[in-house]
Amino acid sequence: MAWRKLPSLHGVRAFEAAARHLSITHAADELAVTPGAVSRHVRGLEAELGERLFVRHAAGLTLTAAGAALAEAARDGLDRISDAASGVRLRRFRRLSIGVYGFFASRLLLPLWPDLARRHPDLAVDLHTSLNPLDLLPGRYDAVIAVSDAVPRPGLVSRRLVPISAVPVCAPGWLEQGPPDFAAVPLLHSRARPEDWPRWLSHAGFRNVDVQGGSSFESIGMAMDAAAAGLGFAIAIEALLAPDLAGGQVVVAHPVARPTRRHFVLQHEARLTGDPALATFSAWLQDRIAEGPGSYRLDQARAAG
Repeated sequence: MAWRKLPSLHGVRAFEAAARHLSITHAADELAVTPGAVSRHVRGLEAELGERLFVRHAAGLTLTAAGAALAEAARDGLDRISDAASGVRLRRFRRLSIGVYGFFASRLLLPLWPDLARRHPDLAVDLHTSLNPLDLLPGRYDAVIAVSDAVPRPGLVSRRLVPISAVPVCAPGWLEQGPPDFAAVPLLHSRARPEDWPRWLSHAGFRNVDVQGGSSFESIGMAMDAAAAGLGFAIAIEALLAPDLAGGQVVVAHPVARPTRRHFVLQHEARLTGDPALATFSAWLQDRIAEGPGSYRLDQARAAG
């Protein structure tokens, strides 16, 4: 059973043309039908709705209040149908708005961006980055790439991208004398993730390490930049390390990674599931991450460290 009750669409189309021209004759010319056919459709629509839509007089037509309201709605609806049909015919995607956790964007998404442009040149995407989770709400964008436990939630679709696990990193020179003593080396902190060091040290079995003091930075990216500059040791997200390791700026300082229950996810409202542009972007991103460069496995990097 249909979930919406609609009036005659032939009647709506005839009425909208007549309302736009305020003329049955001009509407008939536009629709390539006779004036009598337009009149019959309009009168049938009035009968179906139980409202007069036009006041008819010798000089032409005037819309009633009900007619004016319906004309505006019909024009908007028919314009939307026309635009959508044109997009389908031209295979043209609508422009997407994607909110992205900033560190994910800089370390993983942006390095892949040329591939998106090459594979889908007609797909236009606006990126909006933030380090604040409260900025990355699915209702504010077509989709977001954010940190989540990936637990199903009503009305939302979450697609896991990469797991979040933590590893310590440092500039290569710090390891020239052998494994580090974490109680003696400078620990660099991200103010956005203040528990990273205590949790990793506990997981790795290091006791009695004082994590108080040391330099702190506004983001994990800044803390890693400081580590690359030689200021000390930072906690990194394992899945986002590939560019830094490939460039030789940092190395993994200890082979133990601390797993979490969280993932980076692509998340959007369920009502957008069938959107062609969003489906294309989602499929591309998941495929590229699945292909990844050794796909975020750091076994070789750990061995080298």
